[in-house]
Amino acid sequence: MKLLVVNPNTTVSMTRKIEAAARAAAHPGTEIVATNSRNGPPSIQGYLDVSTCVPGLLDEVAAHPDADAIVVACFDDTGVDAVRCVTTAPVIGVGEAAYHAAAMISPKFSVITTLSRSLAGLEANLMRYGLDRRCVRVRATDVPVLKLEENDPQTIDKIRAEIREAIDKDRAEAIVLGCAGMTDLMSNLSEEFGLPVVDGVTCAVAFAEALVKAKLSTSKSCSYA
Repeated sequence: MKLLVVNPNTTVSMTRKIEAAARAAAHPGTEIVATNSRNGPPSIQGYLDVSTCVPGLLDEVAAHPDADAIVVACFDDTGVDAVRCVTTAPVIGVGEAAYHAAAMISPKFSVITTLSRSLAGLEANLMRYGLDRRCVRVRATDVPVLKLEENDPQTIDKIRAEIREAIDKDRAEAIVLGCAGMTDLMSNLSEEFGLPVVDGVTCAVAFAEALVKAKLSTSKSCSYA
C-alpha cells in the first residue's frame, strides 16, 4: 500500500515532522511518501492561506497518481474536497480524522489550535461534520504555526496551559491537537494529563489504511465527479 501524505504548506521541516509521525503510525507494509507544496504559503493560518495553498496541493497529488490513499496534513482539511475530485483513492484530512477519533473515545472533547483567526474555519468544519455537539470548545493558543518548529519551551507551556483550561473549565474528556505541526506532542501530553490527546496525522494514517483494506474508494456518483 502506498500512502501519500501531503503537507499543503511549503515548510519542509514541518513535513519531516509529519512524515515521522505517519511512519510511526503506519503498518510495516505501508509505504509512506511525504511531501509538501512547492508553491503557496509557508504556513496555513486562516481563510486566505487555505485558499492560496490549494493549487500547490493539487500539483503534489497529480505527481503521485499511483497512491492508494492520500492524507492531507493540514488541520483545516485544506483542499480535501478538491483532491477527492481528482482521484478515486480515499482522501483523509487530518482534522476530520482527529474529530471522529475523539468522538469515538470520549463523549466530549476540546480542540487546541494555533491562532485565533483559525477558530471560525475549524468551528465551521465541526458543524459540517456533525460533530459540533461533541466538541465543547475550540481554543486558540495564539502561537503561530511556524513557532511550533522552534521547540521553544514557552510555546509548549502555552499549549499545556490551554489543555489544563479545557480539562478544568470545558470538562473535556479528550483533547484534539489542532495543528499538524503539533503531531510530535501527542504521547507526552497524553501521559502528562492522563487523558487521550489526539493527533490528526496518526488518526488519518490509520483511517486511510483501513479504507484501502476495506476496498473503499471515493464516490464519483455526483459531488466528487
